[in-house]
Amino acid sequence: MIYDCIIVGGGIAGLQAAIQLGRYTVHQILVVDSGEGRSTLCREYHNILGFPEGVSGQELRSRGRQQAESFGVTFADDAIVRAVKEEEGFRLTGASGESYAARTLLLATGIVDRCPDIPGLEPAFGRSVYVCPDCDGYEIHGKRTLVIGSGNPGAHMALLLAERAKSLVYINHEKEHVDEQNHRLMHKAGIRYMEQAVEEILHEKDGYIQGVLLDDGALLEAERAFIAFGRNHVRSELAEQLGIKLHHNRHVEADPRSKMTNIENVWAAGDLGVHSELVTAAMGDGAVAAIWINKTLRKMKQSN
Repeated sequence: MIYDCIIVGGGIAGLQAAIQLGRYTVHQILVVDSGEGRSTLCREYHNILGFPEGVSGQELRSRGRQQAESFGVTFADDAIVRAVKEEEGFRLTGASGESYAARTLLLATGIVDRCPDIPGLEPAFGRSVYVCPDCDGYEIHGKRTLVIGSGNPGAHMALLLAERAKSLVYINHEKEHVDEQNHRLMHKAGIRYMEQAVEEILHEKDGYIQGVLLDDGALLEAERAFIAFGRNHVRSELAEQLGIKLHHNRHVEADPRSKMTNIENVWAAGDLGVHSELVTAAMGDGAVAAIWINKTLRKMKQSN
């Protein structure tokens, strides 16, 4: 079967696109999802319209999949490992060995945050430990806050957050070099700096942190934390296989109006693209890409 569009990635951007495309009712849409990504880990989003009490990434994904399926969108639980352009579209190969064909593609493969395997991190992720200052900087107002990170990326995060927190400590977990200018700025901002490894993030049953246990046995109390290790992995391998233009940081470059890449009939949405990594921006990307995919598919069908 040749699908009208295959969406690679069933996170927030991919699901919003699937819902939009499904509602046109005339296209055969497949979402191929590996079940991974930031949204599978986040315990609570608090910056989304209509969810003032917060909503988990898993809940959003579950609702989104059901909503897309109600419009006839189909799903395959697989990880795409190869993508090639063919005369009449694209051929994808999954880790399962399954082959998929489509007239158009939407890549919504996202990023993976680089972070050591610190015990206690996952249960607190998105509830009291965060990665995005734009999404969750609000949550540290008046709170004792830690930045757990590496070198200059951690220092930059600490400087972004310092004015919001009651107190802020930057723990350079990997003891990587921090520029002298960043040291001066942190000192001026009242940020306490430590070069120690975090052995464990201590938290209550509901995922709210109480502090961290350091490698020297000391307990450092805190109410909130951010992680900032830099060198996150952008899942742009499929884009690269197709010859899509990448930004210097390996995010995909796409037309800001349509989200189409430099390869005709391939779009990109969500954290894979070049912009701030916000769940709300991902929703917008997915919807906009879907609108332009629909326009393209209609022209294809009219010309046949």
